[in-house]
Amino acid sequence: MGMKDDMQQKAQQARQKAEQARQQAQQRGQQAQDKARQQQQERHQQGRQQSLDDIQDDLGE
Repeated sequence: MGMKDDMQQKAQQARQKAEQARQQAQQRGQQAQDKARQQQQERHQQGRQQSLDDIQDDLGE
């Protein structure tokens, strides 16, 4: 009986570990997506600023 309980406990721990790992991977993926989106927005804003500068240069000349 003791052996069987031990096996069940080990299996349950393995399942919990797998679930934890899956959640962590999901969180990391989410963070990576957020970071990429943020960088994209920053690049977009910089690009817009660049074209505004170009227009002002053109107007100044």
